[in-house]
Amino acid sequence: MSQHLDELQEFHWMMDMLQTVDVGIVVLDRNFTVQVWNGFMESHSGLLPSEVRDKTLFSLFPTIKQDWFMKKAKPVFDLKTRAFMTWEQRPYLFKFPNYRPITGSEPFMYQNITLSPLTSATGKVDFISMMIYDMTDVAVGKKQLEALQVTMSEEQEARLVANSVKRTYS
Repeated sequence: MSQHLDELQEFHWMMDMLQTVDVGIVVLDRNFTVQVWNGFMESHSGLLPSEVRDKTLFSLFPTIKQDWFMKKAKPVFDLKTRAFMTWEQRPYLFKFPNYRPITGSEPFMYQNITLSPLTSATGKVDFISMMIYDMTDVAVGKKQLEALQVTMSEEQEARLVANSVKRTYS
């Protein structure tokens, strides 16, 4: 009896972590129907798990290009490999508003996405998990650094031109 209670407690902890982790977690079946929608996704999309469960990802988010996403997911289902989408390639999959006070200059959340196979006991992959990471702080930092590098480069070029002109007329 104690072992069952321990297993139940462990299951409860895992479910609690799944709901409170600061990463979006979505489980999709082969028809791209939502099976799991965690608290991060609920918080950022405004959609409850009961509103999205058993609906296709594409009906919920028509801006996601179905052909492109299915192509990305195919090797995850068929070859049991992970697939990745980075904010540098595509700023976001889900156009969630940016909620961070420090990086509030960006209108949306930059995201990295990992698709992973969920292998059954028989070795078959009927479900994949999608993990959505908020990369807004990183994206903003990189954009600011690139802007600073451009400014410094332009200033250096202006100094070189000024020095060259100065030498020409000296």
